[in-house]
Amino acid sequence: MKRVYVNEEWCLGCHLCEYNCAFAATGETDMAKALKGVAIHPKIQIEENNRISFAVSCRHCDDPICVKSCIAGAISKTDGVVHVDKSKCVGCYTCILVCPYGAVMPAPDGHAIQKCELCTDNACGEPACVKGCPNAAIVFEER
Repeated sequence: MKRVYVNEEWCLGCHLCEYNCAFAATGETDMAKALKGVAIHPKIQIEENNRISFAVSCRHCDDPICVKSCIAGAISKTDGVVHVDKSKCVGCYTCILVCPYGAVMPAPDGHAIQKCELCTDNACGEPACVKGCPNAAIVFEER
């Protein structure tokens, strides 16, 4: 299965992946109009430490502990992609605590969680973070 991988030696720490992620979720066609003056809530986050930057996103694990830990059954895995059903999420945040990658985060509404779903919920065709990375530090491939 294809997954998002980060080549941290190529990551510039520009945060464009975050903006592309947030933009993809809007359904709009103009990024400047969609995001200008708006607090973004991307499902991918840049972590920085000294001169190393890398994007953190869901790894869509083979045996995801977040699915096992979800008391409401809101997280499931279908065709290799770990999905969140926000209507079932009770906001206990157990999945946030157990994710070994720090890839699950509270949703902006505070009553559910959000995570990368490989842009399956928008019309990008491939993950928006990959499409928008100017240095090809984020790739969508099978390894």
